[in-house]
Amino acid sequence: FRFNASFLPCLGYGNLSPSTAVGRIFCIVFALFGIPLNLILLNEIGQLMLLGVQHCAHRLEEVFHWQNKASFLMKTCALVTGLLLFLLLPPLLFSDKEGWSYEEGFYYSFITLSTIGFGDYVIGMNPDRTYPRWYKNVISLWILFGMAWLALVIKFCINLLE
Repeated sequence: FRFNASFLPCLGYGNLSPSTAVGRIFCIVFALFGIPLNLILLNEIGQLMLLGVQHCAHRLEEVFHWQNKASFLMKTCALVTGLLLFLLLPPLLFSDKEGWSYEEGFYYSFITLSTIGFGDYVIGMNPDRTYPRWYKNVISLWILFGMAWLALVIKFCINLLE
């Protein structure tokens, strides 16, 4: 099958799509297996992150003899750390490497991690800029862990609402 693409290494965002019927059918079949596997992977990463937070809370409870305070403190620390690592600091990198404003970088961060991905902003696509070799790899890891963190936050919010 044949793809319409201006830049092959980019994922999603409408700039890579199959142009034949066979290619489209392959994408549908691949998605039927790939989406559940991706959800399982994100869930496992999120559970590992949650396990780390719970372990730290348990240690704080043992050391300082705090009961409910340690759990609340660790959840707060995990939320603040995640906000910094996944939503508040990456826009600074995008401002430097992409030339976007902080607001555009923050918008890209949230839209990407929430899997909305409109495609109006895509990293590493400006032909007038030179990108470091590590840039797309680091962003890929950021997306993976950021999606897992955001899924945990959303799950936590759902639990609060229930």
